[in-house]
Amino acid sequence: MIKKYPFYFKVTVIMFGFVLLVYILATLRDVLVPLSFALLLAILLNPITQLLEKWHLPRVLSIAISIIFGLIIITGIVYFLYMEIKTFSDDLSTFKQKFETLFAKFQHFARTDFGINTKKQNEYIDQAEAGLKPVLASAMGTVLGGFAIAFLLPVYTFLFLYYKDLILKFLYDIFVDADEKDVREVLTKTKGAIQNYMLGLLLEALIVASLNTVALLLIGIPYAVLLGVLGALLNILPFIGGILAVLLPILIATITKEGFQTQFWVIISYMFIQFIDNHFLVPYIVASKVRINALVSIVIVLLGGVLWGISGMFLSIPFIGVMKIIFDRLPDMKPWGMLLGVETPTKRRKFLSRKKV
Repeated sequence: MIKKYPFYFKVTVIMFGFVLLVYILATLRDVLVPLSFALLLAILLNPITQLLEKWHLPRVLSIAISIIFGLIIITGIVYFLYMEIKTFSDDLSTFKQKFETLFAKFQHFARTDFGINTKKQNEYIDQAEAGLKPVLASAMGTVLGGFAIAFLLPVYTFLFLYYKDLILKFLYDIFVDADEKDVREVLTKTKGAIQNYMLGLLLEALIVASLNTVALLLIGIPYAVLLGVLGALLNILPFIGGILAVLLPILIATITKEGFQTQFWVIISYMFIQFIDNHFLVPYIVASKVRINALVSIVIVLLGGVLWGISGMFLSIPFIGVMKIIFDRLPDMKPWGMLLGVETPTKRRKFLSRKKV
């Protein structure tokens, strides 16, 4: 006879497990972040490895070629961003002078129109700088951690691909009580859905980067390519990323252009691009079945930032998408998958019925 536990006991166990999971994720951050990036890269490179193995290449050589191919693409993107940032840094002194002039005008405006004296303004600036220090420290930690990820990423990716069969066998043994055919079907569908989802995210980012760059070039914003690519990367973060993506070109336009006409066209252009992204790219490229609702997206990004910093913010969306894919394919977890998604019930169910007396 199966013993049924009371509801409060189940909730307590679930909450305790959640707290323990968060503690483990925070404590093992330096280990889990490179592993997470490597796992995503291994999922993306697995089709290439399988194709090379079908061509009768040794497994080790197939994995090595796949990783080299992936690293070449990543290195190319990083080098491109580095050259764009280097060009931007060469003109940094000019931007600094223009920014100081603009800031002086703003101080005069605040003093004459709002009655905020210079001393009070400096206090506000000091408070803002104090609030930015933790953010800058987190960003610096992410940059330093990036060097560790760059070293460990190919090693972990190689091991994930090499021991793929061992990992799958482990999963089969965990669900030994279930039908092996059903387990195989769930794993196969999940693997394919994850690969399509990750490739869809990359393709979406490429299209958004192209649209951003073309729009900024037409408007006449300096460093359009750099701002367009950064905007596409930030676009992975829901809502928060979109705001940051449009603020960067607005800031550059405010420093380099007179008046506010340019900023207006930047806002209009980015609103149009966001409309295309939300109504065409995400539903048809990323796949509508893996769309995450706004509430979960914001919460998971904030939690990812608290746990793993900037890396956690970028990793949170792909991983919550992967979790939804898995939940949707497991009968017992389908309610959780529905909770993460954007589809809402069209009919209300009657959970309680009473007889009329």
